[in-house]
Amino acid sequence: MMGKYRSVFDIIGPVMIGPSSSHTAGAVSIGRIGHILAGGMPDRVIIRYYESFARTHRGHGTDYAIVSGLLGLDPDDPKVPNAMAIARAVGVDIEFVEEDGDSPIHHPNTVVLDMVRAGETISLWACSIGGGTIEVRRIRLGGYDVRPSGPLPMLFVEEDGRQDDVDASLARIQAVLGQEGEPVRKTIYPMVDDEDRRMVGFDLDHPLSAAQRERIGSLSSRIMYLE
Repeated sequence: MMGKYRSVFDIIGPVMIGPSSSHTAGAVSIGRIGHILAGGMPDRVIIRYYESFARTHRGHGTDYAIVSGLLGLDPDDPKVPNAMAIARAVGVDIEFVEEDGDSPIHHPNTVVLDMVRAGETISLWACSIGGGTIEVRRIRLGGYDVRPSGPLPMLFVEEDGRQDDVDASLARIQAVLGQEGEPVRKTIYPMVDDEDRRMVGFDLDHPLSAAQRERIGSLSSRIMYLE
């Protein structure tokens, strides 16, 4: 059972504001991933619920939880219940949609975020699997359609395939990742409309240290670290 969780606290739930670790704390975490991918609070977001989320989001505080994550708040921040008012006060356009039918990523606690920030569209497919833990199953942004394995943390590095030293650059990144004994499992995602550019995804067993993140940031012009 512990295979999908990093500690017993991922099972009993985090310190949070809200009635449910799956529907509230997990929803905050999904919103925070959206915040990271969009580079801040989106200007517009459509929040699509499936299955259990579609039926219970109002009663379990999922709405304000996701929006609080999009604002960059932590699950235990006292402003979490007021996230809707905070977002709308700064002009964020928010729409909730209860979708019929099965989850597109085959989990009952599924949300899809369709976000727009500074004219760029970013979409995130994620699910809350219990105890405040989430999985990221699909990301679409910047010409990429990325389908990671799910569990966090994960790292994405964009590379230009026209560069002569791409393989050497990736080797240096893998060396940094391996410094603390983390296995290096990578998947290459080509840009949909440009075969010369690619996003390389790394599945990690443990969070990166600050030193690792700083070093990797110096090796690539664009990284996305999701934790």
